[in-house]
Amino acid sequence: MEAEVLTQAQEIDFTAWGLFARATLTVKLTMVILILASFWAWAIIIHKSLTFRNARREAKRFDQQFWSGEPLDDLLNRIGGQPHGRSERIFVSGMMEWRRSHGDDGLLIPGVQARVDRSMDVAISKEVADLQKGLPVLATVGSTAPFVGLFGTVWGIMNAFIEIAEQQNTNLAVVAPGIAEALMATGLGLLAAIPAVIFYNKFSSDSEHMVAGYESLADEFATILSRQVDR
Repeated sequence: MEAEVLTQAQEIDFTAWGLFARATLTVKLTMVILILASFWAWAIIIHKSLTFRNARREAKRFDQQFWSGEPLDDLLNRIGGQPHGRSERIFVSGMMEWRRSHGDDGLLIPGVQARVDRSMDVAISKEVADLQKGLPVLATVGSTAPFVGLFGTVWGIMNAFIEIAEQQNTNLAVVAPGIAEALMATGLGLLAAIPAVIFYNKFSSDSEHMVAGYESLADEFATILSRQVDR
């Protein structure tokens, strides 16, 4: 009897595709959703990794230019009207407001400091929103994928028990396929959730670091302009 059960179990296809093909429609849909969520999460992870790497490179390059001792007007003229980096866009927003705050007589229009600060704050907000784009998706996948997988597991185990009751048989050849199919859904849920959570935390930390750098740039820029205003 044991040899017969073992032979039946060995004939069952326990590969990922075999488990998927044998699963019920509900479990199949659950697996497909989790696989798509995993691909979506990885697409965002790769894109955001490149985005943050480029942002750090741009910030480092601009800091060298900003503190090189070159006059800010010359730096603005060299950057031109189409800044390429995030730090450059923040700097250009402040400098353009500074230039617009000079009247026809060459005197500064009152309130220039506040306007420059607001202009740079708006630019920083735009850059931060762009940096954090896609992170809510990672958070959603990380928090919901395990529960979606658990739903597939519960549904699969329920159908496995129904099949056991219908066949009046609890040997390994009957029980193992249904349990394996059900547990595969949980595995896919964890496969989607774990990278999403890890990289969501990493990108959130990187975003905070970048924002601190942009705010520091705005503060230093405001300090330089305040000297010009007080003269």
